Amino acid sequence: MLFVAPETALLAHALQLDNTADVMAQRESIARHRTVVLHFPKWTDGRAYSQAVLLRGRLHYTGQILAVGEVLADMLPLLRRCGFDAVQLRADQKVESARRALGFFDTHYQTVPPERAALATESTTA
Repeated sequence: MLFVAPETALLAHALQLDNTADVMAQRESIARHRTVVLHFPKWTDGRAYSQAVLLRGRLHYTGQILAVGEVLADMLPLLRRCGFDAVQLRADQKVESARRALGFFDTHYQTVPPERAALATESTTA
């Protein structure tokens, strides 16, 4: 997971999407960008998680997905599972805490699309 300092300006070449944006309708624009920035206006608003899952699962987006806004250290495990590979933590959050949060869970009882694909491949080869 890449950590972007809170004071760092967002990349000019990145596509920034509001958390209400329909990522499926933006597929052509998304394909032209190496980085997609998804916003969390409140840490309790999970729509950007769904956007990331759509980007990775349905659009097979391989570029960087950056979480910005009200991003808390406790959110990191789910952000990673949903396809985010970079975060800009809220200014009061510590990178050390976020790194530690990434190690909290090593197994999950629900799968996300990339994990389902891996499980399907394993079951056909077994």
